[in-house]
Amino acid sequence: MDRSRAVAVEFRQVVKRFGPVVALHPLDLTIGKGELVTLLGPSGCGKTTLLRLIAGLELPSAGTIRINGRDVTGMSANQRDVSLVFQSYALFPHMNALENVCYGLLASGLKKPKAIELARAKMELLGIADLGLRLSSELSGGQQQRVAVARSLVLEPAVLMFDEPLSNLDAKLRRKVRQDIRDLQQNLNLTVVYVTHDQEEALAVSDHIVVMEKGRIGAIGSPRELYESPQTRFIADFIGDANLIEGELKTVDGAHVFRAGSMEMTVASNSGNADGPVALAIRPHRIRVGAVQGSVVAGTLLRQAYLGSRIESIVTTPVGELLVFSDSLLTVPPAGSTVGVHFDNSDARITARG
Repeated sequence: MDRSRAVAVEFRQVVKRFGPVVALHPLDLTIGKGELVTLLGPSGCGKTTLLRLIAGLELPSAGTIRINGRDVTGMSANQRDVSLVFQSYALFPHMNALENVCYGLLASGLKKPKAIELARAKMELLGIADLGLRLSSELSGGQQQRVAVARSLVLEPAVLMFDEPLSNLDAKLRRKVRQDIRDLQQNLNLTVVYVTHDQEEALAVSDHIVVMEKGRIGAIGSPRELYESPQTRFIADFIGDANLIEGELKTVDGAHVFRAGSMEMTVASNSGNADGPVALAIRPHRIRVGAVQGSVVAGTLLRQAYLGSRIESIVTTPVGELLVFSDSLLTVPPAGSTVGVHFDNSDARITARG
């Protein structure tokens, strides 16, 4: 743990079992104050279980959980200084927006005039002050999401949590609301734990991403670190699109040489991997198709999809099918062409096969 960093949430050897099923294997995790940390992973990986442990909706089978230095391991949800924005928003349908935002304050014993004052201030901050008298059924998805955030934010929690907060919104609104959440977190210096299975969403909002895999932490890093320098095949494949080529790594005269069939290239770094079976990861936008001469490997341009800003192509090669993103729409050969696959060795990353 980085002792220079103020810690908001700390897990020490935390385990969670549901009967004979181990949902979370022993894990250690620290989340710094003022950070937005995203728990990312496929369904069933343990990310929501981890979030519920922070919230106090589940208690660990073993280990210790601390929030702002206080041991909360055995505490219930209402004893912790945390707040959770649910995927469904969970607004009370018989209450208007202002009443929903006030609810937690009134339940904690605050006088109504003061609760209304604080609620209106948070609604003003989120740009929904004029929606106070509307019922939740009269609000759009984005407006409901903001009301749910205001209801959590007004309690001034030590940790604000989001469970798949954008899953009910359309694509364009998702981009706007995720930026709203990020701006709010940075402007107020909030500690936020954010759960999603959407890789683009995680890359867009996070200070750090915790990638979960089968109840374990597969990797922790900044969005750029995890995208540009994945350490394992799973991370490379899960964070964004990646072409993964199985092969062998061998050190020859101090250089790291990757071989897969007839394909051979010197790579800039072995990322700490020993000689032996590895996977070469290369992002689709780092690949170019062109002349066979001088290419890394030759293949046939199998099919194409026009997506407006780019063309996505599949090239079948002796080392497998490769996905290619081409921004220059006029220079892509037609489907069926024999092409060479080109990329710089500095654009490829060696990863462990696991």
